[in-house]
Amino acid sequence: MNTLGERVPWDGSTATVTPEIAAEAAVWIARLHGPDRSPLMERECLAWQGLSAAHRLAFERCTDVWEDVPRVRLADAYASAAPCGEATGSAAQARSVRVRWPLAVLATVVVSAAVAVFMAGTGLPSNLWRDTEVYATQVGGQQLVVLDDGTRVSLNTATRVRVELKPDLRQVTVESGEALFEVERDPSRPFVVRVAGSEVLALGTVFSVRLSGSGELRTNALAVTLIEGQVSVRPAVEGRAGGIAPVKPVLMQAGERIRLIGSGNGSEAPAAQQLDRPRIEPLLAWKRSEAVFDDVSLAEAVAEMNRYHRTPIVLLGDASLFQLRVSGLYRTGDSAGFARAVAALHGLVVQEQGGRLELSSPH
Repeated sequence: MNTLGERVPWDGSTATVTPEIAAEAAVWIARLHGPDRSPLMERECLAWQGLSAAHRLAFERCTDVWEDVPRVRLADAYASAAPCGEATGSAAQARSVRVRWPLAVLATVVVSAAVAVFMAGTGLPSNLWRDTEVYATQVGGQQLVVLDDGTRVSLNTATRVRVELKPDLRQVTVESGEALFEVERDPSRPFVVRVAGSEVLALGTVFSVRLSGSGELRTNALAVTLIEGQVSVRPAVEGRAGGIAPVKPVLMQAGERIRLIGSGNGSEAPAAQQLDRPRIEPLLAWKRSEAVFDDVSLAEAVAEMNRYHRTPIVLLGDASLFQLRVSGLYRTGDSAGFARAVAALHGLVVQEQGGRLELSSPH
């Protein structure tokens, strides 16, 4: 070994361990010492080590860190989770939670310690370590993202999010669109979603965030719907002019939805705030590529369908046309099918021209 952060590897070159590689190695060490270790996991870890000499060196050094962490012993950590006989049902589930919790604590300890060790060798500050990714979907697209902590993020049409995982914080910024979060519980690392001047703080819960932009029925609108658990919606610490945020934190209960409607035009006036308990199933129908309408205005239904297709539906007529009522289940992305169905229901005319579908009353 030349320095703390370098070693002459098998091929004679110099291996430089980055903070990201150090953190990945620490997670591997924690997983291999956990209750879910398997031959498959061991093979995957060996494959990871084989990526480079730096990966092998990181694994060796993180093993040393694991063994040197003071006053932390794996047997002691799992002692409280050891079964005292057979358990079934909720008892087994509770024990599973107790088993995962010590591993999460130890993984956090080792990640922090490993990064500190390697950064001490390079002379760089350890707080530079972070894992940032950007995920995006096109119009009509969807994507399921499983984060490194086990959190599942489902992205709806035309959605863009920025994920930043740190040793002490998990942060997702929703830049556009709609996303459903199924947050893996980790009290040592709060989960925060930042969107349009608001923050949604959660530990372990399921909620959706929808940001409406230009082109939808309502502009500058934010909706947070809580399916399970509890979240707090609050103004972002670094709030921005024209942002959409509640005046003060709102603690939400399962089944509630908060809607914040900005004043627009970059104004700093407080957002209008509405709290209700909607039917959850229609709000999540998009995960099945469906749109469910229950006696909504035609204007609202058209705005929703237009989110999923680049050929927009345009209403041509007076206010009475916009206020026609629509109910039913439709396939997202099938704008033509929706337009034909609505035309048949209300005696309207459908014409496709100029790259759009026009719905109008008969002359």
